[in-house]
Amino acid sequence: MLVERGRETHSDAIIVIQDARILVEDYFGKRKGPVYVASAGKSLTALAIGKLLDEGKIQSLDQPVSDFYPEWLQGNKRLYMTLAVASHYNDRICCSLDVVGISNFVTFLQNTETYRRDLRRVEYGDERDPQMREFLTTISPLTNAGKIRKPLFVVQGKNDPRVPYTEAEQIVAEVRKNDTPVWYLMANDEGHGFGKKSNQDFLFSATVLFVNEYLLR
Repeated sequence: MLVERGRETHSDAIIVIQDARILVEDYFGKRKGPVYVASAGKSLTALAIGKLLDEGKIQSLDQPVSDFYPEWLQGNKRLYMTLAVASHYNDRICCSLDVVGISNFVTFLQNTETYRRDLRRVEYGDERDPQMREFLTTISPLTNAGKIRKPLFVVQGKNDPRVPYTEAEQIVAEVRKNDTPVWYLMANDEGHGFGKKSNQDFLFSATVLFVNEYLLR
């Protein structure tokens, strides 16, 4: 039943381990192996943290993220944090890389696949309620896109059932109105993240170019 549910919800993989033994392992026909983009992301994050330590902008590796970004303590931030930081902490960053990010909570909830919409409403709030809709609109990166003045790289899969590609399209269009450098990579044959090796390699190379251009110089 677990594997069937994973397939229905377009999961990337399911691995169940008990007592150091793998009981279930299914990749649903997708490529099994290391996720190079994630590995690159960790390396780049480590590089950025080292640079901030050298410049005295971070006092210690033990300093909590919430000191710089209080919203870290609230709810799900993975698909939102990059654009939120880019808009609210523009003066503290050199650039930002947004991968399958939510740009407007209202349009995200309206357009995400129906099988997951009610669960996301529980997680983020129900956009059908007028007060919640107003709140979600207020905190959405698209509403605050005018504050994004540092280079932005947006990455998206055209067939993403979770975060629709329209979330990427609208933030790219809005930020470009600021004359802010915006790189946009759309993969027509990918979904929520890049699973094909050729696309992963292309994204890795593009990320290195972007970071070299706007972070390391």
